[in-house]
Amino acid sequence: MSNVTLTYDGSLAVMRLENESRLNALTMGMLRQIAEYCDAVEANPDLRALVVTGAGSKAFCCGADISEWGPMTPSAFARDWVRSGHRVFDRLARLGKPTIGALNGHAFGGGLELAACCDIRVMTPHATLALPEARVGIVPGWSGTQRVARLMPEPVLKELALFGRRLTADRALGFGFVAEVAEDTLSVAREIAASLKDVSPRANELAKSMIHAARGEDAAAGIEALASAAAASSDDRNEGVDAFLNKRTADFTGF
Repeated sequence: MSNVTLTYDGSLAVMRLENESRLNALTMGMLRQIAEYCDAVEANPDLRALVVTGAGSKAFCCGADISEWGPMTPSAFARDWVRSGHRVFDRLARLGKPTIGALNGHAFGGGLELAACCDIRVMTPHATLALPEARVGIVPGWSGTQRVARLMPEPVLKELALFGRRLTADRALGFGFVAEVAEDTLSVAREIAASLKDVSPRANELAKSMIHAARGEDAAAGIEALASAAAASSDDRNEGVDAFLNKRTADFTGF
């Protein structure tokens, strides 16, 4: 069985971490699978949303698999492990379609960082959030001090990263990091995704891009994509392309 699976339910895709015996710890192979599945979801026009969840009921994801990164040299750790994780997590965060994190259990370290890449999150009552990296002598490496900092109050993030405290579902709900707390997170995520049937997919994609640009998530690409879309719908664009293909001088009108 693959360590990450992607299944389809109508217009909804569900990506599940399948490493339950290791609390869904992320390996390099799993990171590659996540990136590939993001590309598959992005390219499928029939899909309206992606839910990310984990196998079992104990952990959504307990972070990066220490048996993989522990033996690495410092340079390999920074170059290969940290940068690879950033590329994959950025890919998920910048997916054009709405994403929902169904936190079926604890989300520690890289698991919390993975959850932060989703647009909204649903969390089970028994789960907690943590950034325990300092306990093994490292720091958050997959946006725990960056993307998560934009989603949590600074004092709360410092509780996690500096003092090693765990954040309960109720507290996370209180300041909006999670949208709902529910026993069956996947069912609630499906219900939320079902509401997208009455929403324009294109409008959703544009709204997500604008929101991300406002908070600094891929702002440069978002701004250029929006401007490019406006330019591509103009009469000048059609005139320019036709003139180029027919080797003539373009007669632009400004419309």
